[in-house]
Amino acid sequence: MKEIILINLSGPDKPGVTSSVTALLAKHNVNILDIGQAVIHNTLALGILAEFSGADSWPALKEVLFCVNEMGMQSRFSPVSAESYQEWVSDKGKDRHIVTLLSRKITAEHIARVSSIIAEFGLNIDNISRLSGRIGLNDSREREKACVELSIRGDAENVPDLKAKFLEVSAELELDIAVQKDDMYRRTRRLVCFDMDSTLIEAEVIDELAKEAGVGEQVAEITELAMQGEIDFDESFRRRVALLKGLDESVLASIADRLKLTEGAEQLLSALNTLGYKTAILSGGFTYFARHLQKKLNIDYVHANELDIKDGKVTGDVTGTIVNGDRKAELLKEIAEREGIVLDQVIAVGDGANDLPMLSVAGLGVAFRAKPLVRKTAKHAISNLGLDAILYLIGMRDRDEVHL
Repeated sequence: MKEIILINLSGPDKPGVTSSVTALLAKHNVNILDIGQAVIHNTLALGILAEFSGADSWPALKEVLFCVNEMGMQSRFSPVSAESYQEWVSDKGKDRHIVTLLSRKITAEHIARVSSIIAEFGLNIDNISRLSGRIGLNDSREREKACVELSIRGDAENVPDLKAKFLEVSAELELDIAVQKDDMYRRTRRLVCFDMDSTLIEAEVIDELAKEAGVGEQVAEITELAMQGEIDFDESFRRRVALLKGLDESVLASIADRLKLTEGAEQLLSALNTLGYKTAILSGGFTYFARHLQKKLNIDYVHANELDIKDGKVTGDVTGTIVNGDRKAELLKEIAEREGIVLDQVIAVGDGANDLPMLSVAGLGVAFRAKPLVRKTAKHAISNLGLDAILYLIGMRDRDEVHL
């Protein structure tokens, strides 16, 4: 006769707890059906679902009880019925998703609101992990970042509604919430494509050029018309570039030198390069500045607009095909195909409406510090942390960066 017992142990964390307990169980030929262990602030919680083939489990459990008592720990033994075990086994076929919480700090209210929504949709939390590093009491909190990852299980038919509910909470609590299907692609991303302006850098380069040319207000007016949908990107882009006619070429170098990288950009690219990811800039901006970033951040591919310059002056034209939203999506697909990477393994990051096509075709599309419409439309959004928060979305922990 087989007997199933759930063994729960808790107490001060120390070396040898798991090995001591499992060694005792091994003497009685126990089969381990499930095991999980977590340590929070030097306190260990260990759970073992054990199958006993003998007639009586008590001799083994008594040895475990004495052992853990000597180690200053507490133990609890709970019998599990065959029906309960079979129900647990049947859950393995249910959908699994990863919910990632990102903010400057994670509060009890964040966890309470998110977990209540998960319960409201009939989903179960299997595991909760902290991906961000430990913060000392005297550490500077200026660039503090916090990330908690929840593994959830259950019927995923209403995931779009779940995401919509999370979006409401996200705006209210200054909390970014990402929901990803927990499959092999989440752990095997291979290509990251970035927008440039207001994504990799904090500025809109065309606005900087317009200021130098003395046409800042006129360019801003055209940009506003495009944002309101009164003119399309191609037309607005050509109009704005035309206003730059006569600008001295030397201005480009001075602007490039003072471009400020977005928070977390260098850390993210350094990690991606170390891990062997391919990277690309797909920008509606200008190649001159994209090439500058390519050298600085060691980026593999660059596709942007070529600003026409003759005799040291900007002509007011661009050469070649304009890199608009649709073109960005096409380029993303071309690079992925060239590298032998499926689209589910691609991450796309951007802030504007013209980034939505590439965000939609990528396996992980991230609206970064984007306008409300873009945040609502994109699959995922990061508004409260820097670009390096993307590392959390691929499952990296802060401690992993030490080894990069």
